[in-house]
Amino acid sequence: MTKVSFYLFEKSAERQVQSACRLCRKILSKAQHRIWMYCPDPDLQHQLDQTLWDFDAQSFLPHGIEQSTAPICISAQLPASSDIIVFNFDQQAIAEHSQYSHIIEIIENDEAAKVIGREKFKYYRTLGLQPKAFKL
Repeated sequence: MTKVSFYLFEKSAERQVQSACRLCRKILSKAQHRIWMYCPDPDLQHQLDQTLWDFDAQSFLPHGIEQSTAPICISAQLPASSDIIVFNFDQQAIAEHSQYSHIIEIIENDEAAKVIGREKFKYYRTLGLQPKAFKL
């Protein structure tokens, strides 16, 4: 069954991109999972790319835009492979959830993001999933 995790920033002003980089570093340090950053917005793709380059001076986070074999792929398309962790940067929940091992949603501390996050959370529940929320 697909695992769905919501990271909710209730007090922090941290941005979604920085949070994603921190989580990627943690995931890659613990296991050899591939990460897919589903991001249809080209501007946000480039922001993710730049932040992954600059995020940690001590360790490079290997990634590429539309490079499906990279440990972290930033793409406007959802991945075809199933054993992958998907960060969802789209405004909609991922309907084809069953083919992914883990979906991660990062919700920033602003009202518009929270409204979108609530809708995604409800949608995943209607699909029979049990999303977990982590308040930060």
